[in-house]
Amino acid sequence: MTALASSESSVAHRRAVEALRAGVPSLDAVAMLGSGQTEIEDRFMELLAATREGTAGGMLIGGGFGSGKSHLLEHLMRLALDEGFAVSRIVVSKETPLHDPVKVFQAAADSAVVSGRQGSAIAGAAAALDLNGRGYAELLRWALSPGSGLNERFAATLSLYAKVRDSDPEFAEKLVRFWSGAPVGVSELRRRIKSVGDGPVALPTVPVRDLADQRLRFAARLMTAAGCGGWLLLFDEVELIGRYSLLQRAKSYGEITRWVRGEHHGSSQPIGAVLAMTDDFEAAVITGKKDRENVPAKLRERQTPEAITLSNRAQAGMRIVDREMTLLTPPDSAELDRAYARLKDLHGTAFGWSPPDIPGLERLGATRMRQYIRAWINEWDLVRLDPLFQPQTETVQIDTNYREDADLEGADPDGTDPDATDPSGMVEEGKA
Repeated sequence: MTALASSESSVAHRRAVEALRAGVPSLDAVAMLGSGQTEIEDRFMELLAATREGTAGGMLIGGGFGSGKSHLLEHLMRLALDEGFAVSRIVVSKETPLHDPVKVFQAAADSAVVSGRQGSAIAGAAAALDLNGRGYAELLRWALSPGSGLNERFAATLSLYAKVRDSDPEFAEKLVRFWSGAPVGVSELRRRIKSVGDGPVALPTVPVRDLADQRLRFAARLMTAAGCGGWLLLFDEVELIGRYSLLQRAKSYGEITRWVRGEHHGSSQPIGAVLAMTDDFEAAVITGKKDRENVPAKLRERQTPEAITLSNRAQAGMRIVDREMTLLTPPDSAELDRAYARLKDLHGTAFGWSPPDIPGLERLGATRMRQYIRAWINEWDLVRLDPLFQPQTETVQIDTNYREDADLEGADPDGTDPDATDPSGMVEEGKA
């Protein structure tokens, strides 16, 4: 190995160690440490196969704080990328509340990546699309069909994109940004459509929530038309919904149903999802806050068809959490030995030394993998600085906080059409 290659290897190993020390998984750390969750991996590969065939669906995984959920999601991301899928990582947060499909789509679009391509996966798919090939023809045919459930502007922009991609790349980029979540002026669209010789196209308004779901489905089909296996979305820290108010928890349960059941205007979509949450959520929130009784009771008070539909979807979501969560397998002795050996070699390469054996934590069933890993790293750090030091690590239990916090919910979409106003501020002409 050359000196340069050795230096690069040391840097990559050190990045992995620092990521593991901080409890934040990285591609370097996951590649070097791997994952021992074979049951979940097998189910995940089945999910990818179904997604590739155009059947939407998902799975819910659970584990305690520090059990390796985020690490596992990163590992699943690598598997999906290797299988030719576009992949998005979405962390449920104040900026991306699960109940808000507009913000969830934007986070998914912004983070979507494809192996071997730089930049946005949606923009990359548009650039790679063979405008004379079968993929484009099938995508346009689907977008034009009533069964697609798409607003007319998707077929219009796709047809327009094919005619301007080479002649007007700046406007073509604007169309791609529309597919990726940005507004586009309807007046300008009509003018451009007319300029390429197409007839008048109806461009009715569309509720913002519906537009987000339509963008999701269109983008997934666009990426498959460009050669991807499908679009996989990985949701982390879904337990944050436990801190929402009752109504927003109800909406979030409904979103769990949508992603796990693949309910995206029918299930014939190349969209897969994996959601990760803490394994105590059902006991602490669904049972602890009496959501099984309170959610449907609260929604029944509204006495509207929309509330009844949401109640049914929310109850389905709670049943998924209760009955269909796949739990991470706690590491057994063999898995701990394997992880210890890999991490010992990793630490040695990262810092150019030969780490001795250290005691680490007592191997107990309640100890999380993250606790073992951080203890090993910290003890090797100390011994490297002082070879005579004899480390002894203690752990402190931190309970998950499910207290309601309205600030975490974000603002709900108001149902207006973000594309009803063009960039100049003029109101859309000829609204339906």
